Amino acid sequence: MTRPSTPTAAWRPGMPGGDNLPSGPAGRPAAPSGDGHGPQTGPPTVTIGTYPDYPSAQRVVDYLADNRFPVEHSAIVGTNLTLVETVMGRMTTGRAALIGAGTGAWFGLFIGLLFGIFTAGNWVAVILVGLVIGAIWGAVFGAVAHAMTGGQRDFTSASSLRASQYAVIVDVDLADQARQLLGRMHLTPTGATAR
Repeated sequence: MTRPSTPTAAWRPGMPGGDNLPSGPAGRPAAPSGDGHGPQTGPPTVTIGTYPDYPSAQRVVDYLADNRFPVEHSAIVGTNLTLVETVMGRMTTGRAALIGAGTGAWFGLFIGLLFGIFTAGNWVAVILVGLVIGAIWGAVFGAVAHAMTGGQRDFTSASSLRASQYAVIVDVDLADQARQLLGRMHLTPTGATAR
């Protein structure tokens, strides 16, 4: 005979109420709240202007803040994002060893300082030995890692995200106030559309 499920009873599939999940460390799980259409997006917003670069959009929000506008109800939204990878230079085995030596030296300095704290004798020598050993091992690992790539990706680069335009949006109920303030500012947006 099966017993009804209670909070203290062990959970087993097939029991009455067995389709409920068992209690976990945080207590009894509950069904997600909301309408099932994802997280709440907040109040509706309006775009009060779009700008060709981020500093212009930042200047607008800064101007609003300076004029006591509640900027916590605004946002800067970059649209049409593009990933740009800027090539910094050619990577050779020697350069990889040099970069590895620098990284290793920092790590060796950290380890040397850590051991230097507990050294009763010459703690400066412990720090210098850690730095030198770290630089040597870093150079070796950097050179070996680059040599193992077999000539693939023989360059260094830096990646960044760029947007083609930046929109300043505010809550609908504050849009008129924001537009009045922007009317006094001498920066012309490239467009103003509702979102």
